[in-house]
This record gives sequence, C-alpha cells and structure tokens, in this order.
Amino acid sequence: MDAAMVGALAAVLASLFAAAAAAYGSRGATRAAREGGALTGYNSLTDQLQEERIELRSDLAALRAELAAEKAETTRLRMLVAQLGGTP
Repeated sequence: MDAAMVGALAAVLASLFAAAAAAYGSRGATRAAREGGALTGYNSLTDQLQEERIELRSDLAALRAELAAEKAETTRLRMLVAQLGGTP
C-alpha cells in the first residue's frame, strides 16, 4: 500500500466516525429537547396548581368569615329569644 491508499482509507474511516458521532449527537439533542419540553410542561402545571391553591385559600378564608358571621348572628338571636322568655 502506498501513501495515497493509506490516506484514502484514513479519510473514509474518519468520515465514518464523524457520521456516527453526528448521529449520536443528534440523538442526544433530540432526547434533551424532549426532556426540556417535559420539564417546561411540569413547571407550567405546577404554576397553575399553585395559582389555584392561592385562589382556593382566599375562597376558604371568605367562607370561614361568612360562617363566623352567621354563628355570631345565631348566637345573638338565641340570646334575644331567651331575653324575651322563649326557649331557643
């Protein structure tokens, strides 16, 4: 084998290795993009759930305040009935 033949074989082998490395790198990039999309979706869902939780907590606080007002009104009316001689 002369130098030209060795050079040609080296070029062919190098191109095969380069193609294999490109294919492997592309596969890794695709996987990274897919995992990145999953993480983005997870973060979006988490943000939505946290917003809903904040909203539900404020609704719960309003309902508790309303219940406390109703209990206070019931207590006031029971006392008024008792003062007037009735039985609550």
